[in-house]
Amino acid sequence: MKRLILAMTFVIAIGASPARAVLPDEVMSDPAREARARALSQELRCMVCQNQSIDDSEAPLARDLRLLVRERIASGDSDRQVIDFLVARYGEFVLLKPRFEPQTLLLWLVPPFVLIGGGITLWIYARRRPPRAAAEPAALTQEEEARLTALMSGDRPASSS
Repeated sequence: MKRLILAMTFVIAIGASPARAVLPDEVMSDPAREARARALSQELRCMVCQNQSIDDSEAPLARDLRLLVRERIASGDSDRQVIDFLVARYGEFVLLKPRFEPQTLLLWLVPPFVLIGGGITLWIYARRRPPRAAAEPAALTQEEEARLTALMSGDRPASSS
């Protein structure tokens, strides 16, 4: 039983860890530079997969971009210089999180405005809607009252047919 639990824990731990596509021959010998390269790789979009970072993607282009990032870091470029180089080469689309610039202003500001506008619309709708009046139950007819009294007292009501 202990072996089964240990095996299940191991499988869950392996399955829960994020998959990385970085191959051993890509890893830099300096741990600090490798950490920078991994951080940058997680910010860059795979141009083939489009919803994965190049750190997660196994596409050949993603590998080329990972190697390019490591080359630029090895040559002494700062993180900003590496990002600027890749944006100049591939465009803003290469960034998983676009920069806050005039050309991306609409991309950043539309979602908050839509949420605020929706909230205001709901608030206005709630204020304009007339309050619900408590529905008064209809009064019983004399025949219904007599039948109810008979039912509650245990007597059989007289049939109306």
